Amino acid sequence: MSTAEETKVEVDKEKEQEDYVDPWTVTASSQKGVDYDKLIDIFGSSKIDEALLERFKKVTGTEPHHFLRRGIFFSHREMHRILDLVEKGKSFYLYTGRGPSSDAMHLGHLIPFMMTKWLQDVFDVPLVIQLTDDEKYLWKDLELGTCRKLANENTKDIIACGFDVNKTFIFSDMEFIGGEFYKNVLRVQKRVTFNQVKGIFGFDDSSVIGKIMFPAIQAAPAFSSSFPLIFGGKKDVPCLIPCAIDQDPYFRMTRDVAPRMGFEKPALLHSTFFPALQGAISKMSASDENSSIFLTDTPNMIKKKINKYAFSGGRDNIEEHREKGGDCEVDVSYKYLTFFLEDDEQLENIRQQYSSGQMLTGELKAELIKVLQKLIQDHQNIRQTVTDDNVREFMTPRKLNFPYDVVQIDDDLGKKGKGKKKEKK
Repeated sequence: MSTAEETKVEVDKEKEQEDYVDPWTVTASSQKGVDYDKLIDIFGSSKIDEALLERFKKVTGTEPHHFLRRGIFFSHREMHRILDLVEKGKSFYLYTGRGPSSDAMHLGHLIPFMMTKWLQDVFDVPLVIQLTDDEKYLWKDLELGTCRKLANENTKDIIACGFDVNKTFIFSDMEFIGGEFYKNVLRVQKRVTFNQVKGIFGFDDSSVIGKIMFPAIQAAPAFSSSFPLIFGGKKDVPCLIPCAIDQDPYFRMTRDVAPRMGFEKPALLHSTFFPALQGAISKMSASDENSSIFLTDTPNMIKKKINKYAFSGGRDNIEEHREKGGDCEVDVSYKYLTFFLEDDEQLENIRQQYSSGQMLTGELKAELIKVLQKLIQDHQNIRQTVTDDNVREFMTPRKLNFPYDVVQIDDDLGKKGKGKKKEKK
């Protein structure tokens, strides 16, 4: 092998060992998962630190969600600006979404909705949820009718998360796009070049034109004027987007183009990635039923999947495990508990016991099984009560109820307005 060939092999190996993150692919280089500090540097976002958590507590009067305390939501863009607005008696709205590629959502899909539900409850603000059924048609081998059907099924799981119908609008891109929303899509499309989307999203000459124009559709919900029934045509209501950090490229583009459209930049809260059962370097897929726990799984299926597939940080034998302890940094059962076991003291106790070797892998898995069986069963019980009429109610364009009259609030651009807070009824 020549020197040049050897050099190329070494470069290829280095690339394979690097983390890779884009809106469609997440690859970790080790079982510890993605290096999120490095990702913050690459993406140019800000770390959620203790000072920001203290501000959350001060402004809301409540403890930050355990996702925030444990670094599951670890990065942000201009969250301080949102808290500044709240301190001034002003309001904002939330925007998150779901790409419906399967009829059954898995645990990882719950993370942004659990966080968004907490934010809606704590700040008492309106929420829009985008179902990108058009995106899944463009990227997946699915028919249009199938994508629309999956969006409807996923909506029932989203509703089962407990969102307030009076403050939440869920919409399918296939059904809703038009009017003021589409005008904002066009405004974005006119201001972003093909070279820019190639650089941001990796599109090339073989990419279908639907993919090239789609980022503008995901950008549009970040502008309040896209929803005239909710915000009365006001274009400067601030937006906060909780999402996994792989979606950040969409919103970096959105934040770049917003000032040129005369709109506010959206703020963001970024979450880490939910690992596959087989570990951080494995791919979690809705098409692989053994890669995760699904919201349709039975208690017995949950038990079998965790016992058989959950990657262990335990040692090769009991004696070695008792001596050296387990590795919580790579153990999937422990990682899942950091997401779904809310009791900080109990979680720390488990970490200490497992790391010291007092707790065996089987015992750790048993703790997770109990937590997830209850979580999934509770979700299934609520979902069974969600009807097609409930879906239609959430998905009907309408004015939403919330304690701040965001149509009349003053904004930070110096425009006139009373900014009065409505009395709660």
